[in-house]
Order: sequence, then structure tokens, then C-alpha cells
Amino acid sequence: MESLRRPHRDSSLNRTRIAANPTNPDYTYLCPVQKFLVIQTAFIGDVVLATALIEKLHAFYPGAQIDFLVRKGNETLLTGHPYLHEVLIWDKKQNKLKNLLSLTRRIRKERYDKLINVQRFAATGLLTTFSGAKETIGFDKNPLSRFFTHRIPHIIGNKHEIERNQTLIAAFTDAIPANPRLYPTKTEEGKVTPYKSHPYITISPASVWFTKQYPKEKWVSFIEKLPGRLTVYLLGAPSDKDLCQHIQTHTPGNNTIDLSGQLSFLQSAALQKDALMNYVNDSAPMHFASAVNAPVTAVYCSTIPAFGFGPLSDVSHIVEIPEPLDCRPCGLHGYKACPRGHFNCAYKIQDRQLLATLPPAAPSV
Repeated sequence: MESLRRPHRDSSLNRTRIAANPTNPDYTYLCPVQKFLVIQTAFIGDVVLATALIEKLHAFYPGAQIDFLVRKGNETLLTGHPYLHEVLIWDKKQNKLKNLLSLTRRIRKERYDKLINVQRFAATGLLTTFSGAKETIGFDKNPLSRFFTHRIPHIIGNKHEIERNQTLIAAFTDAIPANPRLYPTKTEEGKVTPYKSHPYITISPASVWFTKQYPKEKWVSFIEKLPGRLTVYLLGAPSDKDLCQHIQTHTPGNNTIDLSGQLSFLQSAALQKDALMNYVNDSAPMHFASAVNAPVTAVYCSTIPAFGFGPLSDVSHIVEIPEPLDCRPCGLHGYKACPRGHFNCAYKIQDRQLLATLPPAAPSV
């Protein structure tokens, strides 16, 4: 609302000079509320990484209205976010085009000052083009980027994803990216408090892509070598239940507890926050850990950290095959099966590599 204005000293803004008495040389500069919309309708981890833009925009424009558009199903990541005014939701599974047109009409009514499109696909390019925003900003790989106000080069390699995303807003903030951030509510925190009574680690064994997923028998082998008094929580979606139950069933001598399908995104992040260590694949749970600055060990199979999606927590470890493979990496996202059939990038990782990242505070055998 225009009535909610705060003093702001950022020289990049078009300030409005206001004074109670125009003859008084001591003017007060007030900035009209800036209205931003950030669009990231990709997968869960992509949304988490894009929250870094919210942090940076809020730091530079503390009185701004910041809205965020996500695909349906990812909105709970942003429940209770202190810097967001509204989370817009696009249902991409049912009536995709109809819902997109409805969203476009709604967005046009908001008259955003700046629309920042992190996505690189035509649908959000269409929405951006017809948004009615004063400025539209997106990556040049979006098929409709020629219609944006600003086209920013998108380059894979030598930059983390938060650095790439930061280039979208660098012109009116700075070049230094913020870290992504999730904000579990008190309710979410309270849900997982009972699980924190003993020293524990979490393992998130699943991935959308087979070649990014550390094999279940390798997780079992690792768990069997853990200190006996250490609780192991298995995290995942309802669709990961079979995998987690397999791991639990095959580690009967360990205190392994399957929580797959029982916790929300924010509850999982809240549990990760106080773990001795969180073991993850190159997947969304790694970004959950980064977003609450939880200790994390990321196991890379077919992909590599150089793609720019590595962990960002203060305590972060990368585990990957010790020797190079001529077939690795085999792709940016991974495959449903190893193209060579051997999956050596996973099977040649050794238990001791994962055990080495367990902190000394873990209980002894």
C-alpha cells in the first residue's frame, strides 16, 4: 500500500522529496513502496535457492512489497516468510494455460515496479511479457526474453546458482548474493522438537533422478558403520517411502527411523537444523540444509558441484568418487539409469568418505 512508506537512503531509487514546509531546507526523503514479483516455478530446490533474492531485495528495500510466484505444491516452503507480502500459485498440472492466463490478469492489476523472472521457459516468458510491470528482467535463455526490459546472460559453470540469480537484480542492489533462507514457524519447529532429545543425523536418500541418488545398499552399508547410540532419521516425500523402509529394514541393529512422508518441507528443515550432520544427494534436501545453515554432507554421483548447485552452509562437505571418470558428469540433471550401465560414480564412493564428515561430538560406539 502506498501509505506504508519508510525512509530509504538507496541512491538507486527515484526518491520523492517531501517536506511539511516547502520553505524548510531540511527535507525528508521518502520512497514510494517498491513492488517486486519474483517468479520461480521450477522444482523445490530451485525455489529454495531463489529465496536468496528475497533476502537481498529486503535488505535494500526494507519497506518493499515482495511477492513470489511458485508452482502449486511448493508454496508451503514459504509459509510464514517474514519478508513476503503474498505467494502466488500456478497450478501447472490442471488447466495449465487457463491458470496462466488468469495469473497474468491478476499480475497486471498489481502494476509491479520490477518483475524478476528466474525461469527460462516460454510460459513464464509469456507471463512476464504481458505482466504490465514497469520493468521486466529475466535470463536471455528464456525464449521470450527479447520482449523483456532487461536480458541477463545465463552461464552455467564457475558460478553458484545464487550468483547467477543475483545478476538479475545486481543493477539495483549489488553484485554480492545473499544466502537462501527458509523460516520454519514455531508450529513447524514444535512438530520436530520430540525428535531432538538424542544426538542424531538425518539422511535424505532419494532424488528425482536415479543417477543423482546414492544407491540404497550404499546407504545401508554406511549406516551399519555408524556409532550405535546415534539416531538416524530418514527424510523424504511420501513417494520415497519404499526406499526409506528398505533402508530401515536392512539396518535392524541401528536406531534408524523412517520419517518419510511425515514431515513438511519446513519441518524437515527444522529437524536438519540441529542435526550433528545431514547426509543428502545433489537434491532439494541439500538446499533445505543450506537455507537453515545446517551442517551438510552432499554426495555427488553423476553430477558435479561445478554446475553451481552445491551446499552453502557454514559446515559443508562434498563427497564424490576419489578418481576421475571419463563419463562424469554425464548430464546437468542426471538420468533414469546410468548411460554406461556400471554407475561407478556412485558405487566407487567409499563408506569412510561419509564417516569422515561426522563431527567428533557424535557418540562413540
